[in-house]
Amino acid sequence: MPQLDTSPWFITILSMLVTLFILFQMILTKFTYYHDPSPKTLKSDSTPNPWETKWTKIYLPHLLPQP
Repeated sequence: MPQLDTSPWFITILSMLVTLFILFQMILTKFTYYHDPSPKTLKSDSTPNPWETKWTKIYLPHLLPQP
């Protein structure tokens, strides 16, 4: 039974890794990095909503007394 010749494996694996590295570098150079967004001052409406000023209780229909 013939033996598997493993002598070209090293150069094949090495060339594959170098090729993958070059491809990833080319992909990353095409990627555009955006600048950090500057903080904007937002004015919020100061009109309070009715549900914010008072406490309300929500009753489930099953908890109401039966007539």
